[in-house]
Amino acid sequence: MSDPIKHECGISLIRLLKPLEYYKEKYGTAFYGVNKMYLMMEKQHNRGQDGAGFASIKMDMEPGERYMSRVRSAQQQPIQDIFAQINNRINTALTEHPEHEDDVAWQKKNIPYIGELLMGHVRYGTFGKNSIENVHPFLRQNNWMHRNLIVAGNFNMTNVDELFGNLVELGQHPKEKADTVTVMEKIGHFLDDAVAKLYKQIKKEGYTKREASALIAERLNVAKILRKASKNWDGGYAMSGLIGHGDAFVMRDPAGIRPAYYYQDDEVVVVASERPVIQTVFNVNFDDVKELDPGHAVIIKKSGSMALKKILEPTERKACSFERIYFSRGSDKEIYQERKKLGKLVFPEILKSIDNDLENTVFSYIPNTAETSFFGMVKEAQNYLNKKKEEQILALGPNMTGEQLHKILSVRPRIEKVAIKDAKLRTFITQDSSRDDLVTHVYDISYGSVKSTDNLVIIDDSIVRGTTLKRSILKILDRLSPKKIVVVSSAPQIRYPDCYGIDMAKLEDFVAFKAAKALHEDHGTTHLIKEIYEKCLTQTDPSNKNAVNYVQEFYAPFSAKQISKKIGEILSPEGIKAEVEIIYQTIEGLHSACPQNLGDWYFTGNYPTPGGNRIVNKAFVNFFEGKNERAY
Repeated sequence: MSDPIKHECGISLIRLLKPLEYYKEKYGTAFYGVNKMYLMMEKQHNRGQDGAGFASIKMDMEPGERYMSRVRSAQQQPIQDIFAQINNRINTALTEHPEHEDDVAWQKKNIPYIGELLMGHVRYGTFGKNSIENVHPFLRQNNWMHRNLIVAGNFNMTNVDELFGNLVELGQHPKEKADTVTVMEKIGHFLDDAVAKLYKQIKKEGYTKREASALIAERLNVAKILRKASKNWDGGYAMSGLIGHGDAFVMRDPAGIRPAYYYQDDEVVVVASERPVIQTVFNVNFDDVKELDPGHAVIIKKSGSMALKKILEPTERKACSFERIYFSRGSDKEIYQERKKLGKLVFPEILKSIDNDLENTVFSYIPNTAETSFFGMVKEAQNYLNKKKEEQILALGPNMTGEQLHKILSVRPRIEKVAIKDAKLRTFITQDSSRDDLVTHVYDISYGSVKSTDNLVIIDDSIVRGTTLKRSILKILDRLSPKKIVVVSSAPQIRYPDCYGIDMAKLEDFVAFKAAKALHEDHGTTHLIKEIYEKCLTQTDPSNKNAVNYVQEFYAPFSAKQISKKIGEILSPEGIKAEVEIIYQTIEGLHSACPQNLGDWYFTGNYPTPGGNRIVNKAFVNFFEGKNERAY
């Protein structure tokens, strides 16, 4: 994506169902779980490179023996940093005690991080919060084993203030208002309550205090705790948690906004944010990995039993379409086909733009994630040419010469790798301020790949701000001297902020918003902007469960093509010689390509929860009042 946007994070959970000695005997190491977690986190590094965390729980440790471990990093390569620390602890222990190299029981007792229950997390820092304190997993400690809670998630809550207030009403004093802490404390409150009630009940039954511990672990109803804790959550989330004695869970929001997949066999239960991660790391088939249903949780008891429980009533499925367009790994079988179809479906508009002149058109893409949609676009161009060739051959009939046939068959889509990304520069361009100075050097071009009589069609995943296009890509493409540059977005116009885990918060950042504003000015309808602002003011109350998205009225007077044309004008750099046209995917095309992921609020404004509508109205209020701040 030429305009990089950040995604919240990715989660991994592994429950080893056999004793550690089993993995030592079968796979040659008691560190099987740690090794698999490293691979799962690395395979999801696309979901977060600013911070990473790992936690583990050892089952059935004696009092006084350490049973929980956690390590986090916000270093430049956080996953490698974490596992370097883990490996250092392991290697140091085995170097000092070589006699215990094959003694799994000793290793479990004396070396941290080796356990039966493991959690991993990768994240992008959002709006400046990237210190170690903001890196998951979060830990809630207690001297009672059952009250220890470790939480990590891929989520964003829209009603943090309300949830914070609920905790205060319960008598708590949360240390901060961050949604991760708030969510963890909400779960922790009901966990404490459930443990206390069970302890009281078990004591009544005549068991000793020490005997009660095992019975609490056995009887604890994790699903009931989650139902109580999540009752008022408004957001998109895949929430994972470990409880000190060995229970674990992963819960998904009722609209299925954030993704979660699971796999189970007789050795492991695994949960991750992406299907191909599990497929690759555990070498299993596509059909073996299941999607966690919205509103449900995978719950793994200390005993190793796994169950799927409905926690919240599922709402209309609105799984995030950006997962399919950009964030998730393109190696997923379904996502690969969907991205190809996104490229295919924009081809008819491309054909119109170039007046059907494929002979004088070069096709390319913005590296690297737009490559798959590029394949779909080019394949459709080939299909179009094949039909034309059939018509020409049939028209010539039996009197066709070999020279004529050769000329017809020699026409094919012209494909070049025009734009080249300098990957080394990307690591430095993380904040808007520094990106402005360096963005012009992120891409280079293949000189001589385009003639002055050519159209140049270049496809990208999405055009968000258009900053890189205007300041870098269009300028360098113009050096090739094409007569026309057609920039194609495989996604529709991004018009609205996301509030469920993607770092897109301010309306005025979007080039589509700037284009609609310019069209209001061109048409003399700027008075409507103030009217929309006044309506938005009535919709920002956090207690409003029926908020209406009035920002949709801002775009309503104009067609998508009008806005695209204006975007082309806005993004054309001063002095550019080539004509520039911007083509976006249609909403209908998006839904056709990604039929199971219909979450499209950033394109349509149709938010799946009331909190989304409140936040988009707040974003418009901020814009109108000139407040350069996030709406959430």
